[in-house]
Order: sequence, then C-alpha cells, then structure tokens
Amino acid sequence: MDLGIAGKTALVCGASKGLGYGCALALVQEGVNVVIVARGAEALEAAASKLIAARAGGTGAAGQNPSNFVKHVAADITTPEGRAAVFAVQADYDIVVTNAGGPPPGDFRSWDREAWIKAVDANMLTPIELIKATVDGMAARGYGRIVNITSSAVKAPIDILGLSNGARSGLTGFVAGLARSGIAAQGVTINNLLPGAFDTDRLRNTAVGAAQKTGQSVEAIQEARKKTIPARRFGTPEEFGAICAFLCSQQAAYMTGQNVLADGGAYPGTY
Repeated sequence: MDLGIAGKTALVCGASKGLGYGCALALVQEGVNVVIVARGAEALEAAASKLIAARAGGTGAAGQNPSNFVKHVAADITTPEGRAAVFAVQADYDIVVTNAGGPPPGDFRSWDREAWIKAVDANMLTPIELIKATVDGMAARGYGRIVNITSSAVKAPIDILGLSNGARSGLTGFVAGLARSGIAAQGVTINNLLPGAFDTDRLRNTAVGAAQKTGQSVEAIQEARKKTIPARRFGTPEEFGAICAFLCSQQAAYMTGQNVLADGGAYPGTY
C-alpha cells in the first residue's frame, strides 16, 4: 500500500533506538524526510547512518542523495534548548512523533515533588510543547499527523509505574480535547500509540533487574512475561513503526483522538 506520505517531513523523537527508531525507519521507507533527535550523539549518528542506507533502497530516492533527507540532532527534547536546536534545523513539520523515556518505577510514597515535575515535564508537557510549535502550521497547510508514543499503562495502569500512569494520562486527556477541536477539519490528526511489551533495551533492562532480585535467569523472566501475552511473544520495533506510519498516512485521515493499543492482546478489557 502506498501511504501517500512520500516527500513529507517528520520529526521523530527518541529515535536513536527502540520504538522511536522503528517509527523513523518505517517513515523513511515510505519516502518521508526525517529529522531524528535523541540525547546520545553516538547512538544517534549510528541510527542516522542506518536510516540513510534504508532511504537509499526505499521510496523516492532515485537519483537523489539520501543523506539529504535524514538529519539528526543530538539534544534533550524535554528542554527548551533541545527543542530550539531541533527547530533550528527544520522549522515546519508535516509529521511529529513524540517519544520520551518513561520515568522510573517505584512506590509513590518515595516520590517527591521534583520527581513528579520531571515525569510530567518529559511525558506530558514536552509533547504538548511540540504540538503547540507545529500544529498551526500543519493546519495552515491542510495536512498534519501527530503521533504520541505513550504506554499500554494508560489503558491498564501498573501500580509501580505511578509516575508514568499520571503523566501519560494527563497527555491523553489533553489530546482527547485538542484532536476534536477545529484542527480536525483542517486535515490534522492527533493520535496516541500505546506499546505493550516490545523487544527493546528498556524491556531487557527490566528483565535484568527482575532477575537480580529473584535469582532467576533473564531468559526465565522473559519467557514468563511472554506467557502473559496471548501472542506469546514480544513485539518488534519494526512492526510498531509500521503502525505509526499508517497513522501518519493519507488513509488514516479519518482517525483522530484515538488510543491505538499494540500489545499482542495483553489488555484484557473489551473497550
């Protein structure tokens, strides 16, 4: 299927690896020009090189230098300085994929105000700032796609992830209102993409921590986790990226304000 987004320009956050990289890869393969941002310069440069190679073999690269269509900015997108660096490279975007690492787990009794402010700043206010900086330009041009990578915990909260539950739920409520405002009639959609268990560094690190606490092997921890998922496996960043690319497509123009859950069937609810 031609998603109809070749030649569009996208900002993809947290794109040096994991789910953010999966989204950037899927967009690049559709001929989208991407600006990727992450804090780690070395990992980001490696990701950019892989994306350039993918662009060279993908849509819209014939006779053109693919390196012109993949740019990277090593910055902390959760800071005003980081966002300024990104918009200095490219002022306008047709597609924005927001993504920031989740706050640490723990007991809410141990979190002070600073911990809460940090979580809200990264996982609620930063996406809102990026939306604010881009949504009016999208509306003026008659096309825009914003996809916020949040978490399956928005649908099924996890007690030890209270910081994430709170901050991401705040973003979800904000998006529910904004997506249904006047911008919907101007060709701009805003959706949230909720990952469950995907094969990423974060998932592996969580398994390592659990193994150290329980004395079990990492493999045993991961196999036990897979058994809780009806698909009996973890998702891949590539298939997550494909869902993101579809939400950015011309074909998804009638989807907005939605929370799209990708978790292999783990969420037990009907709605």
